[in-house]
Amino acid sequence: MNNTVIIGLFAFAAILAGAFAGMKVRERLPKHHLADETKNLVSVSTAVVATVSALVLGLLISNANTTFTRLGGEVTALSAQILRLDHILRRYGADAEPARHTLLQYAEHKAPDLFPDDPAEVRISNPSTYELLQRLEDMLLTLKPANPRDQWWLAQAMTLAAKIGDTRWLIAQQIGQGTPKAFVALLVFWLALLFASFGLFAPSNLTSALTLTLCAVAVAGAVAMFLELEQGLGGIVRISPEPMRQAVKTLEAEPSNQNAP
Repeated sequence: MNNTVIIGLFAFAAILAGAFAGMKVRERLPKHHLADETKNLVSVSTAVVATVSALVLGLLISNANTTFTRLGGEVTALSAQILRLDHILRRYGADAEPARHTLLQYAEHKAPDLFPDDPAEVRISNPSTYELLQRLEDMLLTLKPANPRDQWWLAQAMTLAAKIGDTRWLIAQQIGQGTPKAFVALLVFWLALLFASFGLFAPSNLTSALTLTLCAVAVAGAVAMFLELEQGLGGIVRISPEPMRQAVKTLEAEPSNQNAP
């Protein structure tokens, strides 16, 4: 099971347990502990916790969405760089055909590395795939430009190959740098405390229990959602694989210079 789903279920259990713990405590407390003065004090105190929790949760969701969007943009940029590099090598001529073939192999390996059929098998830093990129760079270094035109195309190709390598490392570095789990646990504690105050003064009936349960599901879902967005790859919510897959299809459809008339 996905880690974010497990954390979401744990958050739901903790929050709901807090709510029902408050209802149980209510049954055991003397009536003077549930007077209006006490209720007002608890309401004012938990309002501070509710405000802080709402601000933190909103900020975490916003940051996670920004990370998710940025990661999707980097994958799109990677696919565009691969396509542009193939176009440049095709313009260079037949001498660049081995490099084009290696670039196709790199794209064919990189797409399933980022978007495998099983989300748990994401391999961002697959050594064999990176070795193909290094081999491509070595092939570019062996090319001998015959004129200024070829020299310019080769310089552009080397620049793009370097950018592809840089983008690979950017994607790899962003994965796994989400919100610290200790902070997530603290947030869940705040929410559990908040729901405990709700249960403390809630009437003991089915409507109250159902309302608290549904609200706990909603809040725990928000916690799981920002954790999913932070992952970007390999989770239930994933960035679109279409840019990389379309790049592979385009490379496979491009004609070979060696077969051109």
